Amino acid sequence: MISNFELLSRLLLAALLGSVIGFERERLNWAAGLRTHMLVCVGSALIMLVSAFGFFDVLNQKNVVLDPSRVAAQVVSGIGFLGAGSILLRGEIVRGLTTAASLWSVAGIGLAVGGGMYTAAIGATVIILIILAGIKPIERRFISVKQQRSIQLLTERGSVSLASVHDALGSGSVRIKQFVVQQSEDDPDLDDVQIALSRATSNEFTTICARLEAMTGVRKCRHGG
Repeated sequence: MISNFELLSRLLLAALLGSVIGFERERLNWAAGLRTHMLVCVGSALIMLVSAFGFFDVLNQKNVVLDPSRVAAQVVSGIGFLGAGSILLRGEIVRGLTTAASLWSVAGIGLAVGGGMYTAAIGATVIILIILAGIKPIERRFISVKQQRSIQLLTERGSVSLASVHDALGSGSVRIKQFVVQQSEDDPDLDDVQIALSRATSNEFTTICARLEAMTGVRKCRHGG
C-alpha cells in the first residue's frame, strides 16, 4: 500500500497534466475545457488508485481473488459518454471529435498517473499537447487551404444576402467560411459577391454552384477550386 503523501501526489500530478491539455481546449472556447479535462484526469487517477490499492485489505483473506485491472478498465468505456457530449452535428459537419479524443486521452493519462507510470503520463501529455496545438497550424497551411474553394457572383443590387444564400443552399450553407458583398466597380446597380467555402468536396461544390446560379438576381457566376 502506498503512503498518503504518494496518493495525494499522484492526484495532484493528474490534475496538473489534465490542466495542460484542458487549457489548450479552453482557449478555443470548447465546452469541454480546463475544468473538464482536470476532473477527468483526476477521476481516472483516483479510479486507478482504488482499483490497485482499494481492496488491499481483503487480498490476504481465504478464497478472495481480485483482478485490480477490472475497475480501471471501465474508465476506457465509461469516458465515452463525456466524449459523445462534446461532439456536435451542425448540418453536414461534425465538430468536437478532437475534444472527445482529448478527453479520452486525458483519461488514459490519469490512469497512468494513478498506476505510478509517471514517465508515460508526462510523455503522453507532451505528445498530446503537440498534436493539439502544434499540428493544427501545419494542418491549416497544407491541408485546409487546399480544401478551400471560392465563388464570385455578379448580382442585381441588394438581391442576394447571406440569409438568402443560406435558404438556397440549405445544409450546404455550413460550408461558407466567408461572405463579402460590395458594389460592382463596373456597374453601380450590381453587386460583387465573394463567397469562400471550406472542406467542400467536388460533388458538393458542383451542387452549391448550381444552386447559387439558380438564385433570383444572379447575373453571372464564376468559381474556382
